[in-house]
Amino acid sequence: MIKRYLAVAATAAVTLTAGAFPAHAAPAQELRLRAGLTLYIPIQWVVHRFGPDNVQVVTGKCGRALGWRTSECDAFYILGPSFIKRGAEGWGPYTGKDPYYTASDVQPCPFNKKWGESIGPKVSRGLRQVGPGHKAAYNAWKSACVSYNGGQAKARFTQREWYLPKSKILVVDQWNTPGLADTLKHADWR
Repeated sequence: MIKRYLAVAATAAVTLTAGAFPAHAAPAQELRLRAGLTLYIPIQWVVHRFGPDNVQVVTGKCGRALGWRTSECDAFYILGPSFIKRGAEGWGPYTGKDPYYTASDVQPCPFNKKWGESIGPKVSRGLRQVGPGHKAAYNAWKSACVSYNGGQAKARFTQREWYLPKSKILVVDQWNTPGLADTLKHADWR
């Protein structure tokens, strides 16, 4: 029980430091996921489930949450086996060698659907703790939002991915969500 409160406090401290939420952001909610993974997230974050393999956690402004690939929605995604199976460009399986990209054409930018998305190259990789006894393959991809006519960069972002192949869980974040890395680090497995 102490661990849970410490994890919530650490997540709230990181979130508050980033200025994303007001001081009352400390209370948390449990988010139970597949394979026994439980995250403790700020109560301001809104969870949308679009089937067992598509969880969208909205952490800021969002017109209408639609699941994976909701444009202009400040969110991260927790994806399961069916999304991992077709998570590489061209609909092949996601392995972590290439970014998570479920298309064979240019997809809309996460920040502005009038621009296209260009993911890669990889800027960081390694292992990251996801609760006790579990390490995720972590990849960060330098990415850009580009104009459809000419490909000029309009905005830049980093797509962060935490992949747990045995549990068949993939977390994808394109918004550099404050506190997400600590939330994953302090997760529980039940």
